[in-house]
Amino acid sequence: MVYRTQMEAAKKGIITPEMERVAGEERLAPEELRQRVAKGEVVIPYNKNHRPSRPQGIGRGLRTKINVNLGVSNDCCDVEEELAKADRAVALKADALMDLSSYGKTREFRRQLLARSPVMVGTVPVYDAVASLKKDLTGLTPGDFLAVVREHAEDGVDFITIHAGLNREVAAHFKRNPRLTKIVSRGGSLLFAWMEGTNKENPFYEYFDDLLAICREYDVTISLGDACRPGSVGDATDAAQVAELIVLGELTLRAWEQDVQVMIEGPGHMKIDEIAANVLLEKKLCHGAPFYVLGPVVTDIAPGYDHITAAIGGAIAAAAGADFLCYVTPAEHLKLPDAEEMKEGIMAARIAAHAADLVKGVPGAAGWDEEMSRARQELNWERMFNLALDPVKARAMREKARPSDPATCTMCGKMCAVRNINTVLAGETVKI
Repeated sequence: MVYRTQMEAAKKGIITPEMERVAGEERLAPEELRQRVAKGEVVIPYNKNHRPSRPQGIGRGLRTKINVNLGVSNDCCDVEEELAKADRAVALKADALMDLSSYGKTREFRRQLLARSPVMVGTVPVYDAVASLKKDLTGLTPGDFLAVVREHAEDGVDFITIHAGLNREVAAHFKRNPRLTKIVSRGGSLLFAWMEGTNKENPFYEYFDDLLAICREYDVTISLGDACRPGSVGDATDAAQVAELIVLGELTLRAWEQDVQVMIEGPGHMKIDEIAANVLLEKKLCHGAPFYVLGPVVTDIAPGYDHITAAIGGAIAAAAGADFLCYVTPAEHLKLPDAEEMKEGIMAARIAAHAADLVKGVPGAAGWDEEMSRARQELNWERMFNLALDPVKARAMREKARPSDPATCTMCGKMCAVRNINTVLAGETVKI
C-alpha cells in the first residue's frame, strides 16, 4: 500500500519500518504507536530525502526528547566549528539538531549538516528567506517564502518551524495588549515586520494549503512556531500568546486533514506556577498534538545560567505533558554558544527530560535510577561511572580527588554512611 507520510500510513493501518524502530526503542507495542501517530499525538519527523538512521518519536507516552540549536550567523560564521558542534551534540545524545543559520552560504551548510546527521534536523525557513534571497524584507513575496520552504524540504529537512499563527487578527491582539518585551521570536518578529511593511496577511497563514502540499510531498513535520511566546515572565499567558495558540489549534486540524504531521511550539519565559496550566491549554486547544517548549525559563534574572532556569522549567513542563525540550545554554540572551556551553545546555536539558520521564512513567526511566542507586549502595564506582549521564565528567571528578579509602570519596572518607551501614549489616565492626 502506497503512502507519502507517516501519518497517512498510520491512518491506513500500516506500521512503517520507522514506527517499528521507534516502538522498539520506546518499549511500546507497534500497533499502539501506530494509533498515536494516526491521531496526531505522536510525530516521527522523517523526510524521505534525509531518512535519519535514528528516527525518533515525539509525543504522548514516549521518552522526552531534546533539541540542540546551531548554525552560522553574521558575527559567527565558522562552518567547520558548527559542524563539529553538531557531531558532538549527537555524541552527547541529542535527539535533534536545528539549523538556525541566518548568514552566508546557508544551503551549503544545511546540506553538509543533513549529510552527516544521523538524527532529525529542523530549520526555520523564514530566516533563510531573508538571508539567502538578498532582498529587503518587505521585498519578499509569498512565493519567495514558499520557494525557500520547498528548497529545505528537497534538501531533506525533517521538521520546519513555521510561524503561521501570527495572522493579522493575532497581530491586532498583540498591538492592543501592551507587553513588556514585545515579540522576542526572531521568526515572528520578521513576519510581523513584513506584515506591517506590506499591509498584507502572513504568507504562511494565507497560503497554508500550499505549505501543506510541500510538507506532504516530502513528509516534513510542521513545528507550528509561537511568534507571540513570552520573552519575560511578566508577559506569560497573555492575550497575544493565547490568541495565537487558538489559531495554531485550527491550523493543526487543517494539517491533519492533509496527513501532515504537526507539533506545537510553546513558551518561552514563564513563572513556575503557570507552566502546567500552559501545557494543559496547549493539549486542549491543539487537540493533543506534541508540545515543543523552549525552557520555559522560569526567571529573567540569570544571564549566564539560563541552562539552569530552563532546566527547571523544562522538567516541570515535561512532567506536565510537554514532549520535546529545546535546550538552552549558559550563553542564552548573550551570544552564540561555544562547544562547552553547548554541552552544558545539553546535559541540563537531558537531566530535565529524564526527571520528567520518571514522573510520566516512561518505560525504562525508573530502572536507570534504580541501577544507579544499587551501584551506589554497593560502592561500585565503575558501575556508577558507566550509568552516569556524563561518564567522562563523573570519572574525571573522582580521579581529581582520590580518597585514602578507595571504597569511599573525599567528602566523608571513612565516615561514609554507605560503607559503614554495609559493614554493620555484614556483622562486622565499623573502624573509623
